[in-house]
Amino acid sequence: QVRLVESGGGSVQAGGSLRLSCEAVGYSDSTWCLSWFRQAPGMQREPVAEVDTDGDAKYAKSVKGRFTVTKDFDKNTLYLQMNSLKPEDTGIYYCAGMGRICYLAGPIRDASEYADWGQGTQVTVLS
Repeated sequence: QVRLVESGGGSVQAGGSLRLSCEAVGYSDSTWCLSWFRQAPGMQREPVAEVDTDGDAKYAKSVKGRFTVTKDFDKNTLYLQMNSLKPEDTGIYYCAGMGRICYLAGPIRDASEYADWGQGTQVTVLS
């Protein structure tokens, strides 16, 4: 059974940092693609960062230069290092998995591309 287990959320002052983790439990192939999404209150879920089968990353424009996504293929765990946090980064952050390999192509993928989702972890940035 596949489970994506996120951890690392919390509250932080603007300008601070947080690191999120997502362990892909039950994923038989560590090269299957994983990504981070977020959802602010009253807003649609939006992509934040994705990592493809080769470990290459793509970011949403709103976080580029502040967030870094990495993957430990041995542990099948995805990370999101978030620096210079802003109040508008507040939301529930979700880990998403495709259940297959993928390569970066075109714009960052939206939620419809992903089959598996974690329970989400709350990130609150205080002004």
